[in-house]
Amino acid sequence: MDLGLKSKTAVVTGASIGIGRAIAKGLAAEGVRVVAVARRRELLDQLVQEVGGNAIMPFAQDVMAKDSAEQLSAFAVKELGHVDILINNAGGSRPLPVDAPDSKWDEAIALNFTSYRRIAHALLPQMVARNWGRIVNITGKSEPEGLNAAFAAKAAVHAWAKGLSREIGKHGITINCIPPGRIMSEQIRRNYPPDYRERFAEEEIPVGYWGEPEDLAALAVFLCSPVARYITGTVIPVDGGLRRYQF
Repeated sequence: MDLGLKSKTAVVTGASIGIGRAIAKGLAAEGVRVVAVARRRELLDQLVQEVGGNAIMPFAQDVMAKDSAEQLSAFAVKELGHVDILINNAGGSRPLPVDAPDSKWDEAIALNFTSYRRIAHALLPQMVARNWGRIVNITGKSEPEGLNAAFAAKAAVHAWAKGLSREIGKHGITINCIPPGRIMSEQIRRNYPPDYRERFAEEEIPVGYWGEPEDLAALAVFLCSPVARYITGTVIPVDGGLRRYQF
């Protein structure tokens, strides 16, 4: 299927590894020019070499840094001319004890919610001016097994995105959220040994295996396309059937 993405432009945060890297590569394969954002410049340079051509433009930056949203927006518009697509992917798990100080909560909210909102709102005016745009947020599950500040922040992303979808739909802009299930990553391989992963897949994941970043990237790339114009304000999990609730 021709997704109609050739000549489109995108910003992908958290693009150095895992899901963000897979989405950046998936968009580039469809003819999208991508500003890939992450803290580790060496991994971004590897991505540029792997994709080849001039499809990927690296931008090494911490999305929580002061004025990062404005700097990223200015860089992307300078390099690309305009930005059609934003993939908000930078984030991280933040399990906390009940007596965790406010500073730990503030850090988790800043990383997993505020950075998403700031970057999106920095890029929205030029999307509105062009009457076209796509925002895809990579979020998190809604079945916490314990206290984790990232879960609260990702729930805030879902609520913010739903409300924003009501405001920007008339401008041809969609915004959607994708909560990943158990997707293989650097962190997963570090924290969960192979025997645990195998047992968990057999007992908890209906399809019987852990997903790969490309499994999620396929949906993200589709949601970025003109073909997905009537999908907005949604939360679509990619989890191999892991979630147990029906609505």
